[in-house]
Amino acid sequence: MPRSWTTTGRKAMSDENTEPRGARPVTDPAAPGREAEEAAGGDSEEAAGSDVVGEELEELVAGLRAERDEYLDLAQRAKADFENYRKRAARESADAERRAKAALARELVPSIDNLERALSAAEAGSEVARGVELVHGELQATLARAGVDSYDPTGERFDPTVHEAISTRTADGVEAGTVVETLERGYRLDGQVLRPARVVVSE
Repeated sequence: MPRSWTTTGRKAMSDENTEPRGARPVTDPAAPGREAEEAAGGDSEEAAGSDVVGEELEELVAGLRAERDEYLDLAQRAKADFENYRKRAARESADAERRAKAALARELVPSIDNLERALSAAEAGSEVARGVELVHGELQATLARAGVDSYDPTGERFDPTVHEAISTRTADGVEAGTVVETLERGYRLDGQVLRPARVVVSE
């Protein structure tokens, strides 16, 4: 191969692969604007995404508040229902207790009446009288513990709501319509008459 061709060929290839010194890279004039547009587009998408997240968060908070209010309302209703139930149960219990006491008193009162008649007939100070007095006192104490009290209206004005007139009679110096004698004492429970006093009234 001729020497001259080899040298010339190498020089030509070297010239093709070697970039001239001081040469500047070629740039796209539209690149800065396109980069700005891409950056602006990214910011817009980020802002839009933030708005969506904010709306979803607000909806979530609103839903939680509504759910909280619903549970709070249910709790308040349950509390009110329980309070009403407690009051009703207490009232029913008190009524039942009162009915039981009234029933007890109505059972004992006739026995007490008989004991009082026996005391009136018994000789004062006798063993029989003392025994009757003992039993009579025990029964009266039982009624008192149950809240039942007895009353003797002798000398009072006749009141048909708490007295039962068995008979009438003339009494000197006594205004008509006055209780002159109590045949059987009356009994009350918490102010309500269980049995009216049976009395004799002046004419």
